[in-house]
Amino acid sequence: MGETTGQTVPQTAAPTAVRSAAQTAVRTVLGDVPGDALGVCDAHDHLFFRSALLPGQELADVAAADAELRAFHGLGGRAVVQWTPYGLGRAAGELVGLSRATGVHLVAATGLHQAHHYAPGTVEAVLDGLAELFVDELTRGIGGTGPRAGLIKVAGGFHGLDAHARRTMAAAAQAHHRTGAPIAVHLELGTAALDVLDLLCDEHGVAPQRVILGHLNRSPDSVVHQQAARAGAFLAFDGPSRANHATDWRLPDALVALVDAGHADQLLLGGDTTTAAARSVNGGPGMPYLLRRLRPRLELAVGADVVHRILTANPARALATVWRAD
Repeated sequence: MGETTGQTVPQTAAPTAVRSAAQTAVRTVLGDVPGDALGVCDAHDHLFFRSALLPGQELADVAAADAELRAFHGLGGRAVVQWTPYGLGRAAGELVGLSRATGVHLVAATGLHQAHHYAPGTVEAVLDGLAELFVDELTRGIGGTGPRAGLIKVAGGFHGLDAHARRTMAAAAQAHHRTGAPIAVHLELGTAALDVLDLLCDEHGVAPQRVILGHLNRSPDSVVHQQAARAGAFLAFDGPSRANHATDWRLPDALVALVDAGHADQLLLGGDTTTAAARSVNGGPGMPYLLRRLRPRLELAVGADVVHRILTANPARALATVWRAD
Protein backbone atom coordinates (compact mmCIF):
# COMPACT_ATOMS: atom_id res chain seq x y z
CA MET A 1 0.00 0.00 0.00
CA GLY A 2 1.38 3.39 -0.94
CA GLU A 3 1.55 6.51 1.15
CA THR A 4 -1.41 8.87 0.91
CA THR A 5 -0.47 12.26 -0.51
CA GLY A 6 -1.49 15.23 1.57
CA GLN A 7 -2.26 13.32 4.76
CA THR A 8 -0.46 13.56 8.06
CA VAL A 9 1.18 10.18 8.39
CA PRO A 10 1.98 8.83 11.86
CA GLN A 11 5.70 8.41 12.25
CA THR A 12 7.53 5.61 14.00
CA ALA A 13 9.12 6.83 17.21
CA ALA A 14 12.88 7.22 16.82
CA PRO A 15 14.60 4.16 18.30
CA THR A 16 17.36 6.33 19.79
CA ALA A 17 14.96 8.65 21.62
CA VAL A 18 15.51 8.71 25.36
CA ARG A 19 12.34 8.89 27.44
CA SER A 20 12.54 10.24 30.97
CA ALA A 21 11.34 7.99 33.77
CA ALA A 22 8.21 10.08 34.31
CA GLN A 23 7.25 10.61 30.67
CA THR A 24 4.11 8.87 29.45
CA ALA A 25 3.37 7.66 25.94
CA VAL A 26 0.73 5.85 23.94
CA ARG A 27 2.08 2.67 22.33
CA THR A 28 0.89 2.63 18.71
CA VAL A 29 1.75 0.08 16.04
CA LEU A 30 4.33 2.53 14.67
CA GLY A 31 5.92 3.20 18.03
CA ASP A 32 5.38 5.22 21.18
CA VAL A 33 3.92 8.71 20.77
CA PRO A 34 2.87 11.46 23.19
CA GLY A 35 -0.81 11.28 24.10
CA ASP A 36 -1.52 14.68 22.59
CA ALA A 37 -0.35 13.38 19.20
CA LEU A 38 -3.40 11.12 18.86
CA GLY A 39 -5.98 13.76 17.91
CA VAL A 40 -9.62 12.71 17.54
CA CYS A 41 -9.76 9.09 18.70
CA ASP A 42 -12.20 6.22 18.28
CA ALA A 43 -11.36 4.65 21.62
CA HIS A 44 -12.95 1.24 20.98
CA ASP A 45 -13.29 -0.36 17.57
CA HIS A 46 -12.20 -3.26 15.39
CA LEU A 47 -10.51 -3.33 12.00
CA PHE A 48 -10.16 -7.10 12.10
CA PHE A 49 -12.16 -9.58 14.17
CA ARG A 50 -13.14 -13.23 13.94
CA SER A 51 -15.38 -14.99 16.46
CA ALA A 52 -16.72 -18.52 16.63
CA LEU A 53 -20.05 -16.89 17.58
CA LEU A 54 -20.23 -14.94 14.29
CA PRO A 55 -19.47 -17.40 11.46
CA GLY A 56 -19.43 -15.77 8.05
CA GLN A 57 -19.31 -12.24 9.49
CA GLU A 58 -15.57 -11.90 9.91
CA LEU A 59 -13.73 -8.60 9.62
CA ALA A 60 -10.88 -9.89 7.49
CA ASP A 61 -10.73 -7.70 4.37
CA VAL A 62 -7.65 -5.45 4.33
CA ALA A 63 -8.99 -3.25 1.53
CA ALA A 64 -12.23 -2.71 3.46
CA ALA A 65 -10.27 -1.82 6.60
CA ASP A 66 -8.27 0.69 4.57
CA ALA A 67 -11.45 2.24 3.16
CA GLU A 68 -13.01 2.42 6.62
CA LEU A 69 -9.99 4.22 8.03
CA ARG A 70 -9.97 6.67 5.14
CA ALA A 71 -13.65 7.43 5.70
CA PHE A 72 -12.95 8.03 9.40
CA HIS A 73 -9.94 10.21 8.56
CA GLY A 74 -12.03 12.23 6.14
CA LEU A 75 -14.27 13.31 9.03
CA GLY A 76 -11.33 14.35 11.19
CA GLY A 77 -10.53 11.02 12.88
CA ARG A 78 -6.85 10.55 13.62
CA ALA A 79 -6.61 7.50 15.92
CA VAL A 80 -8.36 4.14 16.38
CA VAL A 81 -7.92 1.68 19.24
CA GLN A 82 -8.45 -1.89 18.03
CA TRP A 83 -9.70 -3.95 20.97
CA THR A 84 -9.29 -7.30 19.16
CA PRO A 85 -7.21 -9.53 21.48
CA TYR A 86 -5.17 -12.68 20.99
CA GLY A 87 -6.58 -15.43 18.76
CA LEU A 88 -9.47 -13.54 17.16
CA GLY A 89 -8.02 -12.56 13.80
CA ARG A 90 -6.22 -9.35 14.79
CA ALA A 91 -4.24 -9.27 11.52
CA ALA A 92 -1.50 -7.47 13.42
CA GLY A 93 0.84 -7.69 10.45
CA GLU A 94 -1.48 -5.47 8.43
CA LEU A 95 -1.80 -2.69 11.00
CA VAL A 96 1.54 -0.97 10.34
CA GLY A 97 0.85 -0.61 6.62
CA LEU A 98 -2.69 0.59 7.23
CA SER A 99 -1.54 3.21 9.70
CA ARG A 100 1.13 4.54 7.35
CA ALA A 101 -1.16 4.53 4.34
CA THR A 102 -4.15 6.25 5.93
CA GLY A 103 -2.55 8.66 8.37
CA VAL A 104 -4.45 7.17 11.32
CA HIS A 105 -2.67 6.16 14.53
CA LEU A 106 -3.55 2.57 15.48
CA VAL A 107 -3.30 0.97 18.92
CA ALA A 108 -3.35 -2.84 18.98
CA ALA A 109 -4.44 -5.10 21.83
CA THR A 110 -3.19 -8.19 23.53
CA GLY A 111 -5.38 -10.03 26.02
CA LEU A 112 -8.09 -12.67 25.86
CA HIS A 113 -11.85 -12.49 25.25
CA GLN A 114 -14.60 -14.72 26.69
CA ALA A 115 -13.85 -18.39 26.00
CA HIS A 116 -16.85 -18.99 23.75
CA HIS A 117 -15.49 -16.63 21.08
CA TYR A 118 -12.63 -19.04 20.33
CA ALA A 119 -12.25 -22.17 18.24
CA PRO A 120 -11.83 -25.34 20.34
CA GLY A 121 -8.36 -25.65 21.84
CA THR A 122 -7.27 -22.04 21.29
CA VAL A 123 -7.77 -20.87 24.86
CA GLU A 124 -6.49 -24.08 26.43
CA ALA A 125 -3.21 -23.75 24.52
CA VAL A 126 -2.29 -20.46 26.21
CA LEU A 127 -3.95 -20.51 29.65
CA ASP A 128 -0.86 -21.64 31.55
CA GLY A 129 1.23 -18.75 30.24
CA LEU A 130 -1.24 -15.88 29.86
CA ALA A 131 0.71 -13.21 31.71
CA GLU A 132 3.89 -14.03 29.77
CA LEU A 133 1.97 -13.93 26.49
CA PHE A 134 0.52 -10.51 27.30
CA VAL A 135 3.88 -9.12 28.37
CA ASP A 136 5.61 -10.44 25.25
CA GLU A 137 3.03 -8.83 22.98
CA LEU A 138 3.26 -5.53 24.85
CA THR A 139 7.06 -5.34 24.95
CA ARG A 140 8.48 -7.50 22.17
CA GLY A 141 5.72 -7.56 19.58
CA ILE A 142 2.68 -9.57 18.54
CA GLY A 143 3.78 -12.91 17.20
CA GLY A 144 7.35 -12.12 18.16
CA THR A 145 7.97 -9.85 15.16
CA GLY A 146 4.80 -7.81 14.76
CA PRO A 147 3.92 -4.41 16.21
CA ARG A 148 3.71 -4.08 19.97
CA ALA A 149 0.31 -4.02 21.61
CA GLY A 150 -0.68 -0.86 23.46
CA LEU A 151 -3.30 -2.23 25.84
CA ILE A 152 -4.64 -5.45 27.38
CA LYS A 153 -8.23 -6.41 26.55
CA VAL A 154 -10.14 -8.85 28.77
CA ALA A 155 -13.82 -9.58 29.32
CA GLY A 156 -16.36 -10.01 32.08
CA GLY A 157 -19.61 -11.99 32.01
CA PHE A 158 -23.27 -11.08 32.29
CA HIS A 159 -23.72 -9.64 35.79
CA GLY A 160 -20.73 -11.57 37.08
CA LEU A 161 -17.26 -13.01 36.56
CA ASP A 162 -16.76 -16.68 35.83
CA ALA A 163 -13.54 -18.63 36.38
CA HIS A 164 -12.28 -17.80 32.89
CA ALA A 165 -12.78 -14.06 33.45
CA ARG A 166 -11.04 -14.20 36.83
CA ARG A 167 -8.09 -16.07 35.40
CA THR A 168 -7.62 -13.76 32.43
CA MET A 169 -8.03 -10.63 34.58
CA ALA A 170 -5.46 -11.92 37.05
CA ALA A 171 -3.03 -12.40 34.17
CA ALA A 172 -3.89 -8.95 32.82
CA ALA A 173 -3.13 -7.43 36.22
CA GLN A 174 0.23 -9.20 36.34
CA ALA A 175 1.09 -7.95 32.86
CA HIS A 176 -0.02 -4.44 33.79
CA HIS A 177 2.23 -4.34 36.84
CA ARG A 178 5.19 -5.51 34.74
CA THR A 179 4.65 -3.15 31.79
CA GLY A 180 2.36 -0.29 32.81
CA ALA A 181 -0.17 -1.17 30.09
CA PRO A 182 -3.77 0.01 30.47
CA ILE A 183 -6.46 -2.67 30.77
CA ALA A 184 -9.62 -2.45 28.65
CA VAL A 185 -12.59 -4.56 29.73
CA HIS A 186 -15.49 -5.84 27.65
CA LEU A 187 -18.52 -5.69 29.94
CA GLU A 188 -21.15 -8.15 28.75
CA LEU A 189 -24.15 -5.96 27.88
CA GLY A 190 -22.58 -3.32 30.09
CA THR A 191 -22.89 -5.30 33.32
CA ALA A 192 -20.56 -6.33 36.17
CA ALA A 193 -18.54 -3.09 36.08
CA LEU A 194 -18.21 -2.97 39.86
CA ASP A 195 -17.24 -6.64 40.05
CA VAL A 196 -14.45 -5.92 37.56
CA LEU A 197 -13.16 -3.02 39.63
CA ASP A 198 -13.33 -5.11 42.81
CA LEU A 199 -11.22 -7.79 41.17
CA LEU A 200 -8.69 -5.71 39.22
CA CYS A 201 -8.26 -2.84 41.65
CA ASP A 202 -9.03 -4.19 45.12
CA GLU A 203 -7.71 -7.75 44.74
CA HIS A 204 -4.93 -7.24 42.19
CA GLY A 205 -3.81 -3.69 42.91
CA VAL A 206 -4.40 -2.09 39.50
CA ALA A 207 -4.91 1.66 39.80
CA PRO A 208 -8.50 2.47 38.71
CA GLN A 209 -7.32 5.11 36.23
CA ARG A 210 -5.51 2.34 34.35
CA VAL A 211 -8.83 0.55 33.71
CA ILE A 212 -11.19 1.27 30.80
CA LEU A 213 -14.70 -0.14 31.21
CA GLY A 214 -16.35 -0.81 27.85
CA HIS A 215 -19.96 -1.02 26.68
CA LEU A 216 -21.48 0.97 29.53
CA ASN A 217 -24.08 2.36 27.12
CA ARG A 218 -25.59 -1.13 26.91
CA SER A 219 -26.67 -0.98 30.54
CA PRO A 220 -27.80 2.61 31.14
CA ASP A 221 -27.71 2.33 34.92
CA SER A 222 -26.73 5.80 36.11
CA VAL A 223 -26.04 4.61 39.66
CA VAL A 224 -23.45 2.08 38.48
CA HIS A 225 -21.97 4.63 36.09
CA GLN A 226 -21.52 7.10 38.96
CA GLN A 227 -20.00 4.46 41.23
CA ALA A 228 -17.51 3.35 38.59
CA ALA A 229 -16.61 6.95 37.82
CA ARG A 230 -16.12 7.81 41.49
CA ALA A 231 -13.79 4.82 41.75
CA GLY A 232 -11.60 6.51 39.14
CA ALA A 233 -11.96 4.28 36.05
CA PHE A 234 -12.41 5.48 32.48
CA LEU A 235 -15.91 4.82 31.13
CA ALA A 236 -16.28 3.88 27.46
CA PHE A 237 -19.59 4.34 25.65
CA ASP A 238 -19.40 2.58 22.31
CA GLY A 239 -22.06 1.93 19.75
CA PRO A 240 -24.36 2.38 17.98
CA SER A 241 -26.82 0.01 19.60
CA ARG A 242 -27.65 -3.36 18.09
CA ALA A 243 -30.92 -5.24 18.04
CA ASN A 244 -30.37 -6.75 21.49
CA HIS A 245 -29.50 -3.50 23.27
CA ALA A 246 -31.42 -0.58 21.77
CA THR A 247 -30.17 2.08 24.17
CA ASP A 248 -28.87 4.87 21.91
CA TRP A 249 -31.62 7.24 22.97
CA ARG A 250 -30.42 7.06 26.59
CA LEU A 251 -26.77 7.84 25.85
CA PRO A 252 -27.03 11.67 25.93
CA ASP A 253 -28.74 11.58 29.33
CA ALA A 254 -26.11 9.18 30.67
CA LEU A 255 -23.30 11.48 29.60
CA VAL A 256 -25.07 14.59 30.89
CA ALA A 257 -25.40 12.97 34.33
CA LEU A 258 -21.71 12.06 34.40
CA VAL A 259 -20.58 15.46 33.15
CA ASP A 260 -22.77 17.24 35.70
CA ALA A 261 -21.25 15.07 38.43
CA GLY A 262 -17.74 16.19 37.45
CA HIS A 263 -16.63 13.10 35.49
CA ALA A 264 -16.27 14.59 31.98
CA ASP A 265 -12.55 13.79 31.96
CA GLN A 266 -13.19 10.05 32.39
CA LEU A 267 -15.47 9.49 29.40
CA LEU A 268 -14.54 7.78 26.12
CA LEU A 269 -16.43 7.14 22.87
CA GLY A 270 -16.02 4.38 20.31
CA GLY A 271 -17.71 2.62 17.42
CA ASP A 272 -17.17 -1.11 18.18
CA THR A 273 -17.58 -2.41 14.63
CA THR A 274 -17.51 -6.22 14.89
CA THR A 275 -18.98 -7.57 11.63
CA ALA A 276 -18.34 -6.94 7.95
CA ALA A 277 -21.96 -5.84 7.43
CA ALA A 278 -21.49 -3.14 10.07
CA ARG A 279 -18.70 -1.39 8.15
CA SER A 280 -19.70 1.89 6.55
CA VAL A 281 -18.20 0.73 3.25
CA ASN A 282 -20.71 -2.16 3.31
CA GLY A 283 -23.72 0.00 4.14
CA GLY A 284 -23.50 -0.09 7.93
CA PRO A 285 -22.69 2.70 10.40
CA GLY A 286 -19.01 1.79 10.82
CA MET A 287 -16.31 4.05 12.19
CA PRO A 288 -17.62 7.25 10.54
CA TYR A 289 -20.84 7.04 12.59
CA LEU A 290 -18.96 8.19 15.66
CA LEU A 291 -18.13 11.55 14.08
CA ARG A 292 -20.91 11.85 11.51
CA ARG A 293 -23.90 11.15 13.76
CA LEU A 294 -22.92 10.61 17.38
CA ARG A 295 -20.66 13.64 17.80
CA PRO A 296 -23.24 16.29 16.79
CA ARG A 297 -25.94 14.57 18.82
CA LEU A 298 -23.82 14.63 21.95
CA GLU A 299 -22.71 18.20 21.33
CA LEU A 300 -26.35 19.21 21.72
CA ALA A 301 -26.41 17.49 25.11
CA VAL A 302 -23.09 18.46 26.73
CA GLY A 303 -21.57 21.05 24.39
CA ALA A 304 -18.94 20.92 21.66
CA ASP A 305 -16.02 21.64 24.00
CA VAL A 306 -16.84 18.69 26.26
CA VAL A 307 -17.30 16.32 23.32
CA HIS A 308 -13.96 17.45 21.88
CA ARG A 309 -12.28 16.67 25.20
CA ILE A 310 -13.94 13.25 25.28
CA LEU A 311 -12.61 12.49 21.79
CA THR A 312 -9.08 13.87 22.26
CA ALA A 313 -7.76 14.60 25.75
CA ASN A 314 -9.48 11.69 27.48
CA PRO A 315 -8.20 8.86 25.25
CA ALA A 316 -4.76 10.42 25.38
CA ARG A 317 -4.77 10.12 29.17
CA ALA A 318 -6.46 6.73 29.25
CA LEU A 319 -3.93 5.14 26.89
CA ALA A 320 -0.73 6.95 27.87
CA THR A 321 1.43 5.29 30.50
CA VAL A 322 5.00 5.08 31.69
CA TRP A 323 6.04 1.96 29.81
CA ARG A 324 8.29 -0.52 31.55
CA ALA A 325 10.45 -2.98 29.65
CA ASP A 326 9.59 -5.84 32.05
